[in-house]
Amino acid sequence: MTKTEITKVLRALNQFEIEIPSWGFADTGTRFGKFLQDAAAIDLDDKLADAGQVHRMTGSCPAVAVHVLWDFAEGEDPKQVVRRARKHGVRIGSINPNLFQDQCYKYGSFGNPDPAIRETALDHVYHSIDLGKAVKSDLVTLWFADGTNYPGQDSIRGRKHRFQDCLKKCYRKLAPAQTLLIEYKPFEPAFYHTDLADWGMSYVLSKNTGPRAKVLVDTGHHYQSQNIEQIVAFLLDEGMLGGFHFNDRRYADDDLTLGSIDPYQAFRIFHEIHFYAAERGEYPKIAYMIDQSHNIKPKVEAMIQTVSVAQELYAKAALVNHKSLLRLQEKNRVVEAEELLRRAFFTDVTPALETWRKRHKLPIDPLAEHRKSGYEAAAAKARSSRRKELGIVAGGSYA
Repeated sequence: MTKTEITKVLRALNQFEIEIPSWGFADTGTRFGKFLQDAAAIDLDDKLADAGQVHRMTGSCPAVAVHVLWDFAEGEDPKQVVRRARKHGVRIGSINPNLFQDQCYKYGSFGNPDPAIRETALDHVYHSIDLGKAVKSDLVTLWFADGTNYPGQDSIRGRKHRFQDCLKKCYRKLAPAQTLLIEYKPFEPAFYHTDLADWGMSYVLSKNTGPRAKVLVDTGHHYQSQNIEQIVAFLLDEGMLGGFHFNDRRYADDDLTLGSIDPYQAFRIFHEIHFYAAERGEYPKIAYMIDQSHNIKPKVEAMIQTVSVAQELYAKAALVNHKSLLRLQEKNRVVEAEELLRRAFFTDVTPALETWRKRHKLPIDPLAEHRKSGYEAAAAKARSSRRKELGIVAGGSYA
């Protein structure tokens, strides 16, 4: 790499932060059950400790996303949660309400035809917004399992109207610094129609809700072969891209490690953001977040691997010469324009990553350093004993 290229990468990495999810450290599974790991986190303190370890190894993960039902004990002082996070060298990031787990949501939450259940869902989101204010989180992330499984089951337009009404009510509860991120998903668990099935639906509802409501793009929540970077480019241009949930997938929403299946796609997404920033002279405010739960990989290792790959792909995308790319595009030099991207993608950015890590007093090889530290073995020993005391056994649901 040239000195100019290394400088580009250092500048990019200095402003790159990616939030990690608390649920990525706990025992999770599928609808068939859980596969337990001795080192998996049992409670929020364990999750924050694991997140702190990832941040110490990578230097890019100061914030931890939390799920309200899974992470906040009833009656717990939110300020105590802030102190616990600080103890582990991290802070509380996005607040994630849970609108899919309780039995009352069988026919939906915000889209439910029963006004009493919609009110229950609203009360939970209001509480989540208040928790966000208490822990100084500026992001409230909404994902819905709402939809129907059979034609005629409910009014599609009626559900849209209910959603819009509920979202506006939530928006009015936000603090001035808070943003509402509205996620979409094409299917599961609703297989006839999902209320927020794509970026356009999320865009319309966000736009109608208010200027601090934005679209959240989960890279796993798309149909096969969908051009996600085109969606990103459109949302950027409209000022409606609020954030990402990064993962990878082979078939659908598989929660696979970022870059494990299609690293070029993640590179192309990052390229669109760098390209936009080059034209505008500044980077847009985007929340980069990971949404992964690993059943067979060790939890902390998988998260360190993910963050390292994200850093690498973000760095590669920063190498694209956008002035040259624009000139080639204007002249319809198709092959040369494509090769400009390919050369950046295939560049070995290891020297620049090593330089950045040395400057920030970070491990040169985060995964190797984590393994050398003995953190996993110590956590497994302590938590397996606690798990026996608590009577935790295999089985159960996703969370």
